[in-house]
Amino acid sequence: MPRRYGGSPAGTVISVIADIAALILILWIALYLFDANTANSTVSWVHDAANWLSGWSHNLFTIHSDNWRTVVNYGLPAAVYLLIGHAVAGRVNRT
Repeated sequence: MPRRYGGSPAGTVISVIADIAALILILWIALYLFDANTANSTVSWVHDAANWLSGWSHNLFTIHSDNWRTVVNYGLPAAVYLLIGHAVAGRVNRT
């Protein structure tokens, strides 16, 4: 059976970290769009983690709709983490 994260252990760690970062960001987008209770400690933790992960991309684009602003401000970093993380992991696995 093939492994989901094949290659060297370093490449596997990089891929898993990129996937977890993207998952946190996507989870926050879903929680925001479904109006999750921000007083809940789990929701608050996900929001804080997503803010930290996406700090570099906040207000990169001026969008007036709150929902679209959240999708762009948190979705863009999720895509960047996935693309760069897996590209680096692929490069590590080739060496």
